[in-house]
Amino acid sequence: MLRPALPSDAPHLARLTILAMGNLADKFVNNPSDKVSLFEHFARLKNNQYSYENMLIWDEGGIMGMINCYNGADLQALRAPFLEYINSSYNVFVQPEDETQTGEYYIDCLAVYPEHQGRGIGKKLITGLANCARAKDYNKLGLLVKKDNAAALRLYISLNFKVVDDRIFMGDDYHHLQLDLETNTD
Repeated sequence: MLRPALPSDAPHLARLTILAMGNLADKFVNNPSDKVSLFEHFARLKNNQYSYENMLIWDEGGIMGMINCYNGADLQALRAPFLEYINSSYNVFVQPEDETQTGEYYIDCLAVYPEHQGRGIGKKLITGLANCARAKDYNKLGLLVKKDNAAALRLYISLNFKVVDDRIFMGDDYHHLQLDLETNTD
């Protein structure tokens, strides 16, 4: 069942965030073994891009997947604590491009543990998020998907997301997709 994440879910939220990010997560730390503690730290906190406050969980007697989402207009405010922390704690300086913008409820990360994939959990997370976003009067969901991630692109296209442009983010090529929540009510 879909539920809001809790601070106590931080160990799962961190692992699922890293699973969603792939190699991108390594760009935020000097030692890849530090990334789990980094994302656990932020998952427990409020008011940041990777906060439990911005995550929904699929839980059927155990956490199987999560979706991380927030108002695109809040990107800079939510991103700032994370960038300041990696700068001061890991001496990592990055200037990520804007991955979202005002007018979009942005899906930052979506992941399902490998042992639970292929059961429609990703679709359930997206559908549940779309319903929550509509209830908050958002009109569009947005996300980035790596151009070489054909399976993810197929999933989003099957859910009526449309490619609206292409972007470079942190050195990689992405499609920017959006779902119009006013015309897609499933």
